[in-house]
Amino acid sequence: FEGARSVTPERAVADGLALAATGFEMLDVGAVAARSGAPVPAAEEADRLLPAIEGLAEAAELPISADTFSAEVAARALAAGAVAINDIGGGADPALLELAADNGCGLVIMQIQGPPRQDRAPHRHDDPIAYLKAWFSGRLEAALGRGVSEEQIVLDPGLDFDLSVADDLEILRRLGELRELGRPLFVSLSRKDFLGAVLAGSWENRLPTERREWATDAATALAVAGGAELLRPHDES
Repeated sequence: FEGARSVTPERAVADGLALAATGFEMLDVGAVAARSGAPVPAAEEADRLLPAIEGLAEAAELPISADTFSAEVAARALAAGAVAINDIGGGADPALLELAADNGCGLVIMQIQGPPRQDRAPHRHDDPIAYLKAWFSGRLEAALGRGVSEEQIVLDPGLDFDLSVADDLEILRRLGELRELGRPLFVSLSRKDFLGAVLAGSWENRLPTERREWATDAATALAVAGGAELLRPHDES
């Protein structure tokens, strides 16, 4: 969401402190979007991310998670003060899983059907909840096999990622069924494209991010009712 981009590490620290003052209990910081785009070298990502994590870990007195799919960046983020990795690569990199196992940090595994930053047409699933259960079961098995403890892991259904609007809505409606996997649910709903499509009545004419605030609030209320334990908004709305 463009309105939540801090641009500089100094601004990220100021923005994080402002969110903490409104009642946020954790801060998730990223320097590379999962959406399509040119590859970003790990050194460049780290140069953007680490000063913000260091500043927030020192000033905010809140847990910090690093939003990344690079094991190299994740390792440096943990050394800089992060206590969790928000793996937007879906747990596909064994090196990142081994890092989490060795460090004992929190690990968010987000649903995604391929590498981040690559364009793909969304799949339409006959039963998106059944798909997610099977997908997460495989990822959990891989993580546990690399030494990650179950207690470290939370699951993000990855709304908007490789899912159709219909899938996103069905997942939100039946979110509670994912609790059968036995892990907490981390749900990122803030100003998602599928909400813009619902508001406009079509994907092609979906409303811009700045007009999705109330849809975000409504979807968040539904997610909480469905059993989401962790929510990742962009702002205090």
